[in-house]
Amino acid sequence: MSRAVLSLGGNLGDRAATLRQALVALTDHGLVARSTLYETPPWGPVAQPPYLNAIAVVRGDRDAAGWLALAHELEQAAGRTREVRWGARTLDVDVVTVTGDDGTPVRSDDPALTLPHPRAAERAFVLVPWLALDPAATLPGHGPVADLVAALPAEEVAAVTRWEQLA
Repeated sequence: MSRAVLSLGGNLGDRAATLRQALVALTDHGLVARSTLYETPPWGPVAQPPYLNAIAVVRGDRDAAGWLALAHELEQAAGRTREVRWGARTLDVDVVTVTGDDGTPVRSDDPALTLPHPRAAERAFVLVPWLALDPAATLPGHGPVADLVAALPAEEVAAVTRWEQLA
């Protein structure tokens, strides 16, 4: 058994419906908790519409590679294509952290899945929803998520706005 924190986001099509479908699909894969939706500005060098983002916590009989495979399945089900790095997408699912049943964080330097996610500590669109979902959350190797949010530029944090409650 392991526990994973997944970051979900999308900015093409019906963003909310796509995220809701992915979160519903996660209920069959050990969904423990999920954040509300947050609208966030796009990240990266490509001009594109705003994203909706959410955090999901899942627990189940998967290792880190298994959580990554599930993330790719969810993206594929949403019609995700990988044409432009940091480009617009229907759904992006990142594995942020994986923790063993004993509470030990899984660490990986594998280019296919680096754990914890190598840029999570810098991304308000990951940290703000995660902090709202779990005020005691910690990003392994980086510290409490609350401290990471406090260290981000205030304008980046303010740009992550609560979009609506998930029903």
